[in-house]
Amino acid sequence: MDNIIKCPLRAALAAGMLASLLAAPVLASSHREAPFIARIPKADATDFYMFRSYEPGREKFVTLIANYLPLQDAYGGPNYFQLDPDALYEIHIDNNGDAKEDISFEFRFTNTVKNAQFAVGDKKVPIPLIINGGPINDVNPAGLNVRETYSVTVARGDRRGGSRAALSNAANGSAVFDKPVDNIGNKAIPDYAGYAGRHIYNVKIPGCETPGRLFVGQRKDSFAVNLGETFDLINYKAPAVEFLPNAEKNARDDLADKNITTIALEVAAACLTAPGSSDPVIGGWTTASLRQGRLLNPVPGNGAGASKEGGAWTQVSRLGMPLVNELVIGLKDKDRFNHSKPAADGQFATYVTNPTLPALVEVLFGNVGAKAPVNFPRNDLVATFLTGVKGLNQPLNVKASEMLRLNTAIAPAPMGAQKRLGVIDGDNAGFPNGRRPGDDVVDIELRVAMGKLCTLNLGCTPADAPAGAIRFTDGAYLDDSFFTAAFPYLKTPLPGSPQN
Repeated sequence: MDNIIKCPLRAALAAGMLASLLAAPVLASSHREAPFIARIPKADATDFYMFRSYEPGREKFVTLIANYLPLQDAYGGPNYFQLDPDALYEIHIDNNGDAKEDISFEFRFTNTVKNAQFAVGDKKVPIPLIINGGPINDVNPAGLNVRETYSVTVARGDRRGGSRAALSNAANGSAVFDKPVDNIGNKAIPDYAGYAGRHIYNVKIPGCETPGRLFVGQRKDSFAVNLGETFDLINYKAPAVEFLPNAEKNARDDLADKNITTIALEVAAACLTAPGSSDPVIGGWTTASLRQGRLLNPVPGNGAGASKEGGAWTQVSRLGMPLVNELVIGLKDKDRFNHSKPAADGQFATYVTNPTLPALVEVLFGNVGAKAPVNFPRNDLVATFLTGVKGLNQPLNVKASEMLRLNTAIAPAPMGAQKRLGVIDGDNAGFPNGRRPGDDVVDIELRVAMGKLCTLNLGCTPADAPAGAIRFTDGAYLDDSFFTAAFPYLKTPLPGSPQN
């Protein structure tokens, strides 16, 4: 991929926008996007955010948010949505542009059954639920029959030769953290926001002088998309050259009633950039891995698990830029992409230079003016997606590869002042300069895929994109008002039982 771009884009922040290569209509950012990952939802990464913290007083920090386990119905008991103790969840940072991780935050989970029992007649009998009727209002409360805990390891450099050290609680030095149980309902957990808030930790991060913050737990799903109609051959109201009032709000958000599981970590920006370097740009992506072998136990119980995992870690999920595997990678290569690393992205180059989804949009809506761009290779997408936009978020030295890139020198926009369309609307603190929860990447990527950058003469010309000026939208609106102004930014999850 390094030699794909034959003519560089003009360095223009106003229009340098965009990104994501993407190609068109949309689904959930990365929910059930490949055949194999659909079989193992606990390892399915759904959204990745990386942005300068906009909570007042935290502007020198970067927030990393990795969401997993999609399409959670709040009432989905009785075991709800625990993360997999046999999986390795990671957030990777590349701070020198070589498409290899320089810092990785590794999360491992442990679920311990407390074996709560009720006296029934003359016997004590283990109860069948994860709650026992006691209060759930603090860390590791007596009312829970399962304790969910996790640890975080910070790995630097090469996995075989780099350093590894545990992240620890700044209050007591412990390397073990409790995860709150999911929002079972208002009777079991009357004040879920307060209960979950007790699981936000100040943490010491190895190699960083400045403490950070950590939270892992269920949140309201942060993505918004008109999901059902997208799958139904992009069954939106036909895009029109003349933009209709309120078009961006005229469809339902099919994730409005779903929760998600969030891994959130706030780290000082100075701890993420390369030591001694003047380059403020970092790249990031998430992965989940499972052991290569699994042996099922025909007689689990009495301390023996249902399976035995072993062998090398094998990556099964990957997420950097939103919507890539859904809308760009061909069906036959979706599992391959999830198992791949950014340094090997050359194998997927054709999906970027000659994307198929704009062609699909033209097939479905060409009669109303939605013509696909005609510039091939799509340098307007390649440069922005694979290298970062020059003058905005391109590293000083860069190997073309797919990941989310953030210029940590660009100040954050406070809540209420953020523009939902990010850079293409003049807000350089937003997508594709990193990604904030309130960035409406669906609408942004629809427009860029159909040639928005060409209308700005960035790597192509207006004549290359007949539909480049159309304000494409899926109709599911999203902006920063859907979130909070403080870490971990994503809202309290919906309760399984809304009754008080």
